[in-house]
Amino acid sequence: MEIPVFTVDAFTNLPFKGNPAAVCLLENELQDELYQKIAAEMNLSETAFVTKLKPTDDFCSGARLGLRWFTPTNEIALCGHATLAAAAVLFYQKENTNPVVAFETLSGELRVRRRGESLVMDFPLNRPQVQDCNEFKDLIKAAVGAAPVQEVCYCKTTKKLLLCLADTCDRAALASLNPVAETLLRSDHSGKVKSIVVTIRGAAASPPGYDFFSRNFAPWHGIPEDPVTGSAHTVLAAYWAEKLGKKKMLAYQCSRRGGELELELRDNRVDIAGRAVVILQGTLKL
Repeated sequence: MEIPVFTVDAFTNLPFKGNPAAVCLLENELQDELYQKIAAEMNLSETAFVTKLKPTDDFCSGARLGLRWFTPTNEIALCGHATLAAAAVLFYQKENTNPVVAFETLSGELRVRRRGESLVMDFPLNRPQVQDCNEFKDLIKAAVGAAPVQEVCYCKTTKKLLLCLADTCDRAALASLNPVAETLLRSDHSGKVKSIVVTIRGAAASPPGYDFFSRNFAPWHGIPEDPVTGSAHTVLAAYWAEKLGKKKMLAYQCSRRGGELELELRDNRVDIAGRAVVILQGTLKL
């Protein structure tokens, strides 16, 4: 068996920035064990598997395809950057002729369209609920140390714990956080958390005027830190839209690689726009 495979840097227009994802184009479904072995071999935060839903489908002209995402350790229900990467392969490498491609996923139908040099993903909006910080006090300390936490929220759908630092914290304070993955796992007594998103309000005076910044730690999925996380922004968009009174926002995830996301809320959906660069293509031989 030969499987076309690509590496794509998502949420950036520069190689070696943003979040890298592997994308495999499959003629037929595989056994779950094989998906997981391939994802472990790729050893990126996520590997996306795009599948034909019918034998007559074609990656160059198909408007509806299947999509699954695997980390090196497990399958996940929603992944933004690997969806962006999958769409980039279809639009840029396979020259798919459709203005919009729809993916059937564990999170329902996800649509991606071209808009100039960006790709726009139509994702569900996941609203977090305010929590008692005492329930997560050990985990919070493991994540941010002595940094002041202004509010703690939890999103049941995505199992993300959102920590908003006080407005006295700046981008440098967020960037300096260095939680230890093993300590995070030991400190989670709730059994509910699958990743921690730490965020701060942006500074409008700082070009290009980001509305908020964030980082995302997900050792529960075998990912100490995810460089740029589309799924986290389905939660962050809901949180900051309410705080800022805005439906259009510009966000920056300030990991070491970093990445920019444009957000626009529409009822219970959010458009997440970003750019992507295909940096490698080859063949996986099994």
